[in-house]
Amino acid sequence: MTASLDATVAAVHSRMGTRAPKVAIVLGSGLGGLADRLTDAVRIPYAEIPGFHIPTVQGHSGELVVGTLAGQAVVVQSGRFHLYEGHAADVTALPARLFGELGVTTLVVTNAAGGVRASFGPGTLMLITDHLNLTGRNPLAGPVVAGELRFPDMSAAYDPALRALALDVAREQGTELQQGVYAALLGPSYETPAEIRMLRTLGADAVGMSTVPEVIVASARGMRCLGISTVTNAAAGVSEAKLSHAEVMATAGQVGQRLGDLIEGIVARI
Repeated sequence: MTASLDATVAAVHSRMGTRAPKVAIVLGSGLGGLADRLTDAVRIPYAEIPGFHIPTVQGHSGELVVGTLAGQAVVVQSGRFHLYEGHAADVTALPARLFGELGVTTLVVTNAAGGVRASFGPGTLMLITDHLNLTGRNPLAGPVVAGELRFPDMSAAYDPALRALALDVAREQGTELQQGVYAALLGPSYETPAEIRMLRTLGADAVGMSTVPEVIVASARGMRCLGISTVTNAAAGVSEAKLSHAEVMATAGQVGQRLGDLIEGIVARI
């Protein structure tokens, strides 16, 4: 471990006590309500964690919450720090490295995304089957971090067994869960219609500005990953509506209960 990761782990361990979460959940824009479902929760503000940064984006509260969800010990990352905020890729993936050091074996990532597939309207939940890393950044670049592979296999980055479990839980709950490929771009500007046409040609179904760095690091550390995108808006050129973060927040808020029920049901059976 690097000295900074040592300090990060030590600070969180000192607040967690004897808790030993095996599942970590990363919450995307406007999806922070899931953290309120945890019982016996300990909340650790990012300001108290070395190496963590205060999010500057609305909808990212900036705290780790350790507690119990559906009978499982979990740690919830409520708020990301993004590449487009000026952070290096290894910084955005620091929470995933922390989770690995805490003994987490399953990482659940969520995000707000634009719908590239024309049939994906606002409020669609999409199970991520694969991703396109179009950010131009990789958190594994540079010296190898202890406990990580130099060349991790990404052919099944989103665990097939976890995806099957998510589909089962969605069916039981009566929740429609689409499947597709998530494309990650650097941002922070939204994509142009020409870029969306390019993404569609490349095989993307949804597009966003996060998630991929965490999944790459988690894969390098041997963690199983599950990803769910909340489609909060149609991407540029799919509809004539202007894109705005306010729309992202509003739709994420409307879908939050449904997504929270789905994740809680999945966690209960992991």
